[in-house]
Amino acid sequence: MNDSKIALVTGAGSGIGRACALGLLSAGWTVALLGRRAEALKETVALASAAEDPASARQRAFTLPCDVADEAQVAAAFATLKARCGRLDLLFNNAGGGLTAKTPDLITGAEWRRVVDVNLNGAFYCLSQAFAMMKAQVPMGGRIINNGSISATTPRPGSIAYTATKHAVSGLTKTAALDGRPFDIAVGQIDIGNAASEMTARMVGGVAQADGSIKPEPRMDLQAVVDTLLHMASLPLTANVLFTTVMATKMPFVGRG
Repeated sequence: MNDSKIALVTGAGSGIGRACALGLLSAGWTVALLGRRAEALKETVALASAAEDPASARQRAFTLPCDVADEAQVAAAFATLKARCGRLDLLFNNAGGGLTAKTPDLITGAEWRRVVDVNLNGAFYCLSQAFAMMKAQVPMGGRIINNGSISATTPRPGSIAYTATKHAVSGLTKTAALDGRPFDIAVGQIDIGNAASEMTARMVGGVAQADGSIKPEPRMDLQAVVDTLLHMASLPLTANVLFTTVMATKMPFVGRG
């Protein structure tokens, strides 16, 4: 493997994860792309390019098909990463999902557990494995960035499972940031609002608001998220962006409700 810094991006087969993985590759990182769908991860690799040498960027990408909700699969993926690269400098803990909008009484236990398993348990499994690598490697340390979402702060109607897990991710971030101090592990969170991706496509046609109305919402280009992540990743480990919010300027967030 080359001498570039090593990043692992979860949920790298689409949307924010794909865009951020491609951004890291263009910036010269070696990137492990982790996600459930092997073919989608291969598509991300095929899209990789760099300003001077697209082939070089694709050579610095490799796939790790894995369901983050499965602790054993996550452990195996990190073991493969360690064997191949020897270290980990950045984990972007991005994989997540939700349910169609519905009130709590209409959500089954199985649906609830599925969201918790991916958004919270999966984030913890990856963070835990990253901690183990970063504590043991020489030089010690690294950076972990969790994708918290606007819903880590403010819910939408009908989103109790997604919102509860994203609030929990904020607790994960705060505690891991504290626990990482003795080991030079910087842990931060990026809360993203209305980035233009598959997940937010429905917002163009209108989504439920707190006042009961249905309104379309503005979205921002994914590049704004990529630029924010790259800035956080570029900082020395003596500095940390603990929480930051990047959002579509005119989305109904400040003053929502």
